[in-house]
Amino acid sequence: MSVGYGPSAAAQLAAGRPVAGDDLRAAYANAADVAEGKRVADASCAGCHGANGIGSIKDVPHLAGQRPGYLYLELRAYQSGARGDSTMGAVVRNLNDNALVKAAAYYASLDPAQPSSTSGARPAPPQVDPTQAGKAAAAACSGCHGDAGISKTPGTPSLAGLDPKYLVAAMKAYKSGQRKNDVMKSMISTVADADLSNIALYYALQKPGVAQTPAAGEQAAGKAAAAACAGCHGDKGVSGNPLIPSLAGQDAQYVAAALRSYKDGARSDETMKGIAASLGEGAVKNLAAFYVNQQPQPTNVRKPLSTVEWAQRCDRCHGVNGNSTDPRLPALAAQRVEYLEKTLHAYRTGERKSPQMAAMSEVLTEADVENLAAYYARQKARAVVYIALPAK
Repeated sequence: MSVGYGPSAAAQLAAGRPVAGDDLRAAYANAADVAEGKRVADASCAGCHGANGIGSIKDVPHLAGQRPGYLYLELRAYQSGARGDSTMGAVVRNLNDNALVKAAAYYASLDPAQPSSTSGARPAPPQVDPTQAGKAAAAACSGCHGDAGISKTPGTPSLAGLDPKYLVAAMKAYKSGQRKNDVMKSMISTVADADLSNIALYYALQKPGVAQTPAAGEQAAGKAAAAACAGCHGDKGVSGNPLIPSLAGQDAQYVAAALRSYKDGARSDETMKGIAASLGEGAVKNLAAFYVNQQPQPTNVRKPLSTVEWAQRCDRCHGVNGNSTDPRLPALAAQRVEYLEKTLHAYRTGERKSPQMAAMSEVLTEADVENLAAYYARQKARAVVYIALPAK
């Protein structure tokens, strides 16, 4: 496929001005430039990236068919030390700028790699909707915790709208015996961690509501006592910390039982034990009555995107199916899968700098990274010919 660029960039290049187009010189290379680039690449790059730009070394990317402006800019980054790789830095340190341009032009001129064992492409994994998986796994929980996680059983907590980090931690505490409840332990003893996460996500995404259970204490008295709890559990029981549960709308008998457990040591938490130790039975009931009458709020958790949905976002910059039509942005199609994983991790940790990529990658889970890398490694790669459009 081909893509046209207007005369402004070409005119600036012809005039020798680096403004906005200096990194595009490799896109306008002629046959002699490409031939010289091959000599540079054979001498300096082929040992790692392969004689034809299609390598076989783990974590080392294919370069064949990669976009010329991107290759040139990355070579400059290695040369300046902006990308901290001592091996690459040593290779390009003594190459002049023209050599970098021509090497980039040469690799861009080659037919790109295709999905195969050389890219480490894996078969597409089955796409599982974690919310639906969580709903199915949570079916056994509804008898106690209510439909969609709003309790109708005194002494049993509502789960709707609780943060998944808290719910996973709580379930694991029951599973390990850190929290004492024989029924809960037996229910989740064989549940895999992935299923716990799906259950927690399902409940977190449900609309929270006030537990449909009675409360024995006095709400007004409980409001005064709750002032000491607001620092952790939030004003009116709506927590801002994903590891600390919201109490708004929670079943009163469950709240009271939890406070008694912290008080007698059945639940282990030094902060909660210290607070609960000072509460008499009346204050415990009053606190529970106050919180059950507060209005719960939804979490900030959003339904996770599928691999296809993530790829659609990535394609906005990297081209349909990872075939970039911008010479400054890399193609992803048929790239080595472990290199793509490594690169996404580098952006997530800040090892590689890009505000756009940091924002995109920081919300990816490890599964998202693996699935996206595998997705792009399986895509058919297409070369791009860049054409300078005539002036109108």
